Amino acid sequence: MTVQEKIQKLMEQRGWSEYRLAKESGLSQSTITKIFDRGTAPTLPTLEAICAAFHMNLSQFFTDENDCVTLTPEQKEHLILWGKLNCEQQKALNDFLKTLK
Repeated sequence: MTVQEKIQKLMEQRGWSEYRLAKESGLSQSTITKIFDRGTAPTLPTLEAICAAFHMNLSQFFTDENDCVTLTPEQKEHLILWGKLNCEQQKALNDFLKTLK
């Protein structure tokens, strides 16, 4: 999968347009358009901004779904908090998160 395909997949999972990705990443619309229309590989700083918009790091971006990933500090905190919830609370939180798509 190319970098462009991976970005497109992440956008589709969130229901984001190119405009939304530009807004969330703080990049210009033309930068995002170049990635897709011209097939231009994003620079490292551009890719870092895109990853930040998706709340992931570069390691997570390049890791296959079935591989282990390195968690960000925020993700680690969420897992710790998740572990402190009882089963009923975990289910309620999971149901709530599904509504935020």
